[in-house]
Amino acid sequence: MTPTAAQPEAAGKIRVLVIEDDRFLQKILLMKFQSEGFDVRGASDGEEGLKMMLADPPDLVVLDLILPKMNGFEVLTEMRTSVSTKEIPVVVLSNLGQDEDIRRVMELGALEFLVKSNHSIMEVVGKVKEAYARHLNR
Repeated sequence: MTPTAAQPEAAGKIRVLVIEDDRFLQKILLMKFQSEGFDVRGASDGEEGLKMMLADPPDLVVLDLILPKMNGFEVLTEMRTSVSTKEIPVVVLSNLGQDEDIRRVMELGALEFLVKSNHSIMEVVGKVKEAYARHLNR
């Protein structure tokens, strides 16, 4: 059976890394993903997130763009240059929403761009599930 976003993979639950510097939002996202059956970890800045990915690549990354130490654009660029992270699907969740920002992250290979203020936590989790399912079926 092919795994979907709601089903565990053969090796266990779908592993999601949330890179978000707003501690409150990160905590809510982690709790919601966990309650939906995901194995989740969080990073509070881009540098920490990239290190976590390189040490133990997740199945999917939820990435903010405005981050300390290394912004989301830089994280995405670095991810695409590393053999171990270049194929990891990324959903961007940001307060930025200008056409240029969206175009840039999509060119860097993001699956989805979500503007934080336009989506509830439930919608974000649903969109991440949909994006992951699309990634598996490509």
